[in-house]
Amino acid sequence: MFDVPYGCKIQSDFSELASRPNNTMWNQPFGKTDLESGSRPLYPMMLESPQLRWSFIRKVYSIIAIQLLVTVVVGAVVVTVRPISVFFATTAAGLALYIVLIFVPFITLCPLYYYYQKHPVNYLLLAVFTVSLGFVVGLSCAFTSEKVILEAVILTAVVVIGLTLYTFWAARRGHDFNFLGPFLFGAVLVLMVFGLIQVLFPLGKVSVMIYGCLAAVIFCGYIVYDTDNLIKRYSYDEYIWASVSLYLDIINLFLSLLTIFRAAEN
Repeated sequence: MFDVPYGCKIQSDFSELASRPNNTMWNQPFGKTDLESGSRPLYPMMLESPQLRWSFIRKVYSIIAIQLLVTVVVGAVVVTVRPISVFFATTAAGLALYIVLIFVPFITLCPLYYYYQKHPVNYLLLAVFTVSLGFVVGLSCAFTSEKVILEAVILTAVVVIGLTLYTFWAARRGHDFNFLGPFLFGAVLVLMVFGLIQVLFPLGKVSVMIYGCLAAVIFCGYIVYDTDNLIKRYSYDEYIWASVSLYLDIINLFLSLLTIFRAAEN
C-alpha cells in the first residue's frame, strides 16, 4: 500500500540475510567464525575447509590402523602356527600358493581402481588386499628370529611417526614435496631391476643389505610424498587409494628393514 524507501529496503534485506544462520556468506571456510573457533589451515593458501580435510585425514588413518591390525593378526597366525609356514616352505602346493598370494594384492588393485567409490565392494576388495598381503608378511617373518622382527617393527613405527609429523610440520610452513614423485618412481624402477638381478645372480649378503637400505630410503621418501598428497591433493572420495598408498609404504618399509636386520644377523 505504501512505497518503502530504497535505502530502507536495502537495510531490511541486509538484516534478513544476517538473521539467517545457515547463509553461505557467514559460513566461508576462513571467515571470522573459523578463526575465532581456532581452526587453522594445514598449509599456506589453503582454499578448502580445514575441518573437512582433517575429517578426511582421520578417516584415512583409521582405515590404515585397521589394515595394520589385520596384517599383524594374520602374520602372527602364520608365524605361530608352524604347520602353515612348513606347508608353504616344504611343499610344491605351498610354493604355488605362495606365488599366488604374492600376485593377489596387485590383481586386487585392478577392480579396486574401478570400484573404489562403490560401497561395500571397495571395502571387500580392500579386505582381500590386506589379508593376502598379511600372509606374505607373515611368511616373510616365519623363519626370522623374534629379535629381528621386533627391531624392524620398532624402527618402522619410529620412522613412520617421525616422518608423518615432519611432513605435517613442513606442510604448515609452506614446503611442498610433490617434486619427489618422478625421482621416487625412477628409484623404484632401479630397485626392481636390482632385485631381479639379485634373484637371478645372487651377489651375497652385502648386496642384500644394500638392497634393503636402498628400499628403506625409497619408501621413507614415499611416506613423505604420500602424506603430503594426503594433506593437499587427494579428493575426499579417494580415501581408499590414500589408505592403500600409505599402507603399502609402511609395509614395504618394514620388509626392507627386516631384510637389513636379517642379513646382518646371518
